[in-house]
Amino acid sequence: MKFFFLTLLLFLSVHVIYAQDRPYSTDNKEAIKYFALANQSLDDRLYDEAIDNLQKATNEDAKFIEAHMLLADVLRARWRYKDAIKEFKKVLSLNPEFNRSVYYKLGDCELHNADYANAQTHLEKYLAYPDLNQQTVFYAQKWLGDCKFSQEAIQHPVPFKPLNLGSGINTADDEYMPAITADESTLIFTRKINNNEDFYQSVKVDGVWQPATYLKGEINTPQYNEGSQSISPDGKVLFFTGCNRPDGLGRCDIYISEKKGDEWDKPFDIPPPVNTPGWESQPSLSADGRTLYFVSNRKGGYGGYDIWKSTLTDKGWTDPENLGPNINTSMDEQSAFIHADDSTLYFCSNGWPGMGGMDLFVSRLGKDGKWGKPTNLGYPINSSGDENGLTLTANGTYAFFASNKLNGQGGFDIYTFELPAEVRPRQVTYVKGIVEDALTKQPLESAVEIVDLQSNKPVYQDYSGADNGDFLATLTTGRNYGLNISRDGYLFYSANFSLVRHENTKPFDLLALLQPIEVGNKVILNNIFFDTNKFIIKDESKPELQKLIDFLALNKAVKVEISGHTDNIGTDQANQVLSENRAKAVYQYLIANGIDASRLSFKGYGETQPIATNDTDDGRAKNRRTEFKILAK
Repeated sequence: MKFFFLTLLLFLSVHVIYAQDRPYSTDNKEAIKYFALANQSLDDRLYDEAIDNLQKATNEDAKFIEAHMLLADVLRARWRYKDAIKEFKKVLSLNPEFNRSVYYKLGDCELHNADYANAQTHLEKYLAYPDLNQQTVFYAQKWLGDCKFSQEAIQHPVPFKPLNLGSGINTADDEYMPAITADESTLIFTRKINNNEDFYQSVKVDGVWQPATYLKGEINTPQYNEGSQSISPDGKVLFFTGCNRPDGLGRCDIYISEKKGDEWDKPFDIPPPVNTPGWESQPSLSADGRTLYFVSNRKGGYGGYDIWKSTLTDKGWTDPENLGPNINTSMDEQSAFIHADDSTLYFCSNGWPGMGGMDLFVSRLGKDGKWGKPTNLGYPINSSGDENGLTLTANGTYAFFASNKLNGQGGFDIYTFELPAEVRPRQVTYVKGIVEDALTKQPLESAVEIVDLQSNKPVYQDYSGADNGDFLATLTTGRNYGLNISRDGYLFYSANFSLVRHENTKPFDLLALLQPIEVGNKVILNNIFFDTNKFIIKDESKPELQKLIDFLALNKAVKVEISGHTDNIGTDQANQVLSENRAKAVYQYLIANGIDASRLSFKGYGETQPIATNDTDDGRAKNRRTEFKILAK
């Protein structure tokens, strides 16, 4: 965007110079007449008319150098780079020293036309002149770096086989900005019809994308454009950009819409400090739903458009934080996409070395919490044109993007391709769960929390669906997790699962059955851990214990028995003592954290109440457990 205005500024300054310079290089009156008409057309911003008059002027006198120069400038400003190159070269053939800016502008056009070797030659020629404008020097040096990068990248192409998603999604109209759910079953995208942008969705059945349908509900409007969206992993929340809406704070704001049943609720504008009277757009939501990445031209940035982030807390969204100089440059960064691993960021930029225009990049979050210098995705993924709007599948194998440069259905079409291994994110998979009443098997809307057992930090906090009790979370593979589910009137549900050896191409399915709060009902505390033959509670047990504390604090009439159980390894007496000590350790922890001792008791059952066989490692692991049982309510 910034470069476009610079181009226009330089073009207009050239227009003024050539309109006023005398004498001309020609005395052909017809040529001068058409040249004057062209200047008048430019004053009226009739650019195509100006081009026509300048071509007539050069037809009258092929050596009319001012007309060739102005024609080249107008063609360049109109992005007709190939035609502009021809005119700039004509100027150099007539007089190589007519104006040193010819080399600067010709190099820019050749860069956009992927003629990197000649662009480098002409930019180096321009930079050799003395007393140059510092702003043009900055851009000339930037473009020179792009030329050198591009020539090297072409020598080392990356695999790139884009596949059109087919007639179920793509039409003669423009389709772009794809967003896919974690289970890859639903694709939401923007379709532009008669200059109106609306959301559509397609579902995949037996590996085939079905004909796209208009999103139901109140999210699409006939008078405003909806686009640049980010979908939550479970497909239930959509963040998107809305511009010039009456309820907005600025020219473009970020909005949220929630899916209720098959329809989308009326969107609402995110309040400050995320949205401002400025320009906020292109949201991307982290997998846990708590960090929002977006693009803004607000104060405090490094360039025209920067990438920022804000985190959702109990008090609302935090003051947005700029991602810093390893991401943002003095030029433009846009189309941020945070992968579900929460540590790999894809975006487009014209500020980092690239192939010309906006290129796609990837940056990884370091252990110090800072983003690393970005890596260009390479040629031919990137080209001399603009690439943007990249999104990935949860497993990081495939990317989706839109292009009008490939043979498609017409206009912009949506494509997918296999991402080169070296620019893929960390492996993640998704966990799909259903929450039901243990007795009636009816679906339950419940609070769901998944905790990384190594860091003791929540990685997912949300509610299962009110209609079907479902939830979906994307999680990094190779780690162990604890799951807690709670709902008023029910005992909370506790489980743990491991993704250490889980194939990231397959989902991890869970069924959680909640027991009502009734005397005699039990809950296995699957996330309370002890070392072998020890009864000191390990730190990774604390999230689970806090859930039990919260449950007892909410249900103040409930009294419980804490029980300890072992497998059959060892003597009966040793197992009995160990089980009692483990139950007592939990009992004492609860009292130390504010639970009245009169509501608690503890008991060790040793190996007398197995729930699985003791003939296997897995069975013995299930038998080594801590439980609580409702004694009164």
